[in-house]
Amino acid sequence: MSARSKARKRAVDALYAAELRDVMATDLLAATKEQVTDRQNQDEIFDFATELVNGVLANQLEIDEILSGVAQNWTLDRMPALDKAILRVGIYEIAFGGTPAEVAISEAVDLAQELSTEDSAAFVNGVLATVSATRKPI
Repeated sequence: MSARSKARKRAVDALYAAELRDVMATDLLAATKEQVTDRQNQDEIFDFATELVNGVLANQLEIDEILSGVAQNWTLDRMPALDKAILRVGIYEIAFGGTPAEVAISEAVDLAQELSTEDSAAFVNGVLATVSATRKPI
């Protein structure tokens, strides 16, 4: 798994846990970084994870508007928190982060397959494909 893929997973983990615990995702990410200082390549991973988390948080209102607009028959309150975290990172990367849409979608689908329910990967793929088709990067 590439450093950027690991960073995406760290960002999703922090955003997901923050929502469940009602704490700041940046604080959780910083605490996790302290716990793994003995591992190799952590700076590269956590630099990108921090960029993703900060980007999602800075643009969360617009990201959630985009998500609400394209997730047919799903309100944000009804959406599983893990899928929402994956989608927020994916939407951030497509709309604000400069990541090619194909890469952001592929990475998000991989995370959904690894971490979430059987149906999540298809849901994530559909939502992000719609975002990609209707939204140009800023």
